[in-house]
Amino acid sequence: MAAAKRFSRPVVKAFDEAKIFGIKAGEASEHRYTGAWPVVVDGRLFARSWDVKRGGWFDTFLRDPLGRIQIGERGLRVRAVRVRSEKLLDAIEAAYATKYVTPAAQKWVRGFRTPRRRAATIEFLPR
Repeated sequence: MAAAKRFSRPVVKAFDEAKIFGIKAGEASEHRYTGAWPVVVDGRLFARSWDVKRGGWFDTFLRDPLGRIQIGERGLRVRAVRVRSEKLLDAIEAAYATKYVTPAAQKWVRGFRTPRRRAATIEFLPR
């Protein structure tokens, strides 16, 4: 099996340093870019859905895994893959807790630990 494509180091660094990025879910959807909090674990890019609602970006990616992400003015075509590994989900939670440390962010970091939101974790791969 071939290794999964990865983003370049400069792209990963940009997402690692960013507090928010844009997600446009689904190749054929009417979705517009919506903001999400990125985290990087082992050079891989992840995000968790807060709302986990029908028709939201997570739900749309489950039906159509192709879409786009945006960092600054740069747009990238991606394939979204649902994360199921408990070990990786734990590492992603730790990354959120390490990156988003302000008192205002703590509510969101705690909220990302709920089972419903934990199950709504996506890895973004370049395409």
